[in-house]
Amino acid sequence: MAKKIEKTNAARLLDKAGVSYKLIPYEFDENDLAAQHVADSLGQDIARVFKTLVLHGDRTGHVVCVVPGNAEVDLKALAKASGNKKVEMIPMKDLLSVTGYIRGGCSPVGMKKRFPTYFHTTALDFETIYVSAGVRGLQIEIAPADLIGFVGATVASVATDPE
Repeated sequence: MAKKIEKTNAARLLDKAGVSYKLIPYEFDENDLAAQHVADSLGQDIARVFKTLVLHGDRTGHVVCVVPGNAEVDLKALAKASGNKKVEMIPMKDLLSVTGYIRGGCSPVGMKKRFPTYFHTTALDFETIYVSAGVRGLQIEIAPADLIGFVGATVASVATDPE
């Protein structure tokens, strides 16, 4: 019998809003939390597996950036899109206190507070994308437009082109 997948807070919030998604478990490695490992574990293209990053802007405070697993945040582009002069990644030690999530399990859904959120434009290139469900070892497969609408995100070119 298959192990029952525990619903995360992110999944419960999507359920409550009537947003369609699938929970996809994968084997995570404490020593390799990279998006490539997640994509490989899911058997998916890294460009469809999005990572959720939290940054701090000099004017707006915290901002969330959701970018493809094979790309990096373009700090200048994100600063411009978010109305900041500059943005920088928050220290890893602050992630849990700011978002309620740990590294490798940070979801754009259900953070402690709603922060301005920016999805890289390529999210809309796919029928579905993958983002963390809020714990390591579990991803949400969801239509990008549904997720973007649910979190009230802005779509902008906020990532570097992957190698």
